[in-house]
Amino acid sequence: MTPRASQSGPAASEKEALRATVRAARAADPRRGAADAARLPRLLAACAGHDAVACYFSVPPEPDTVALVDALDAAGVRVLLPVLKGHREPAWNWYAGRGSLVHGWRGIPEPGGPPLPSSALGACTFVWVSALLATPGGHRLGTGGGWYDRALAHADPDAVRGTLVGGAELVDAVPLEPWDLPVDLVVTPSATIMTGARGVRTPSEE
Repeated sequence: MTPRASQSGPAASEKEALRATVRAARAADPRRGAADAARLPRLLAACAGHDAVACYFSVPPEPDTVALVDALDAAGVRVLLPVLKGHREPAWNWYAGRGSLVHGWRGIPEPGGPPLPSSALGACTFVWVSALLATPGGHRLGTGGGWYDRALAHADPDAVRGTLVGGAELVDAVPLEPWDLPVDLVVTPSATIMTGARGVRTPSEE
C-alpha cells in the first residue's frame, strides 16, 4: 500500500517471493468478505479506549480497514491516515469522512488538503500497520519499501502497534531485516494475539 524505497539485504529476495505468494492467495480467496466481517469486531475492540488512532485505507485484496475507519469516525474517534502521493517520507492527515478523500498514490484513497508531517503520528495512541504475514511474536512481513518502519520512528513509544492478517497469514516466522519493527497485537478473523514484543500493554491486558 506504500511507495517503495530501495531495500536490500539477505532476506530481500525471500521477502519478495513471499509477498507475491500472499498477494496471489488473497486475490483468489472467495472467503475474503466473510473474513473481513469476522475480523471487524476484534479490530474495534482493540481500539477501545483510544481517542486518536492511525490507520490506512485498504485496497482489495488487502484485509479490509475501510469499515474500521468509518466505524471509528462514527464513534467520535479521530483517525489519522497516510498521505502517500508525492511523498517519499511519511505524511498524514485526519480523516473527515468519505467526502474528504482524494485519489492518492496508485489510486489509494487519502485525505485531501495540506498534509501533516511525520510527527503527526505522535498524537495517536494506537497505530494500525499493514502486513502480508505476521507471527505470534509480533514480527511482520510488510508490503515493501519500509514506509511504516520509517513512520513508526515518529510514533509515541507507548502507542499500541497492531496489524491485521488472514487466518492463514499468521505464521511461525517471517524473514527479518535489522530495520523491521515488531507490533504489539495481531488480529485475524478468529483471534486477537497480544505479542508482548515491546512490553507495551494493551487496554485488554490492564
